[in-house]
Amino acid sequence: MSRRWLGWSLLAAWLQAQAADTCGGFPRLDVSTPGGFCAAVLADGFKFPRGIQPLPNGDLVVVDMRNWEPNRGSVWLLKAAAGNYERIRLLSGLDRPNGIVQGPDGLLYLGLVGRVIRFDPRHPGAVEDVIGGDSGVARLPGLGRHLLTTMRFDAQGNLFVNVGSASDHCEDQDGKAPPPSQRCAEAEGPQALGVIRKYTMAQGKVVSWENYATGLRNSQALAIHPVTGAMWEADNARDFIQAAMPGLANDNDLPHDELNLIRRGANYGWPYCYDDNRASPEYPQADCKPYAAPARLLPAHAAPLGMTFYTGSAYPAAYKNSLIIGFHGYRDHGHRLVAILPDRNGAPLGKMYELIGDWGPKHKQPMGAPVDIKQGPDGNIYLVEDRTGRVVRLQIK
Repeated sequence: MSRRWLGWSLLAAWLQAQAADTCGGFPRLDVSTPGGFCAAVLADGFKFPRGIQPLPNGDLVVVDMRNWEPNRGSVWLLKAAAGNYERIRLLSGLDRPNGIVQGPDGLLYLGLVGRVIRFDPRHPGAVEDVIGGDSGVARLPGLGRHLLTTMRFDAQGNLFVNVGSASDHCEDQDGKAPPPSQRCAEAEGPQALGVIRKYTMAQGKVVSWENYATGLRNSQALAIHPVTGAMWEADNARDFIQAAMPGLANDNDLPHDELNLIRRGANYGWPYCYDDNRASPEYPQADCKPYAAPARLLPAHAAPLGMTFYTGSAYPAAYKNSLIIGFHGYRDHGHRLVAILPDRNGAPLGKMYELIGDWGPKHKQPMGAPVDIKQGPDGNIYLVEDRTGRVVRLQIK
């Protein structure tokens, strides 16, 4: 072999290795994806990113909660420029910001503890309270274990907001559950926790609100079906069930998280029932028949924190109208991105496929923890991951 040929061979091998380590011109995330896909790391260095919103011009808005201390959060613009992203801070000093969504008015709606605000990313200094603060609308409860705010708009411009439960299974501060014959106070009445609220909007102002659905422990993952307009919710089920079930060694596979079709006025059973309407061990005599059953069970402790229906054309046609969910959990069923294909009726009840897997400690790679998931104008899926502070794009190679 001539030296020239050897040189070209080494160069080709180096270029091939470089290509294998990149995805769309960005560093490639070392995970498994379906054939033809790759996951690109668009940005890193965020402290605790929890929300993402792609803008029509290709820019990205990222919500960084930073940590669980109040008033440490910020919002950043990732401005697309010359094959990269310029990072510009838009807002700071926010109280544990979490969910973000673009409203029908084009403004960005951001969930804080007890509040929802809105702003124009082009003029971020003009922040307006929508719920809580100076809005004239009562603040969100923002209590206990599940105080972060997530929201979605429907096609009519109504704003649906998650109000998570303050407890795991209605236990008090000492970990004691109420007597089996006693109703769970936090799950009852007009100020109930563990609900999805509907805020009716007019010209950017709240005119009324209601508890749209109840009995939902923590509805961080919400999505509106692109064809039917129905709301779907992935519920994070309770922990520590083994403590109330003698003989159950652990709760690794019980209870399941849930995928629910949300209907107005329906109660989904928390904390009285779990899985396919089985009575919780703290409420062994509970009648679960009146409660709405899950549309399907998800893996136990997968911790779905974000999801979206796929409507783009960048992916193969089989993914059209599939539900893409991020599993945030650190246990066996978590740290992955999945797609649930539509069934013959268009509901997300078909087969579930892994889009990003092997996202655990591999070599020196830390475990992934996807949170918010959105589709961009290019038809790719964008997500934030709060364990390593990354922004990731799933795309075709």
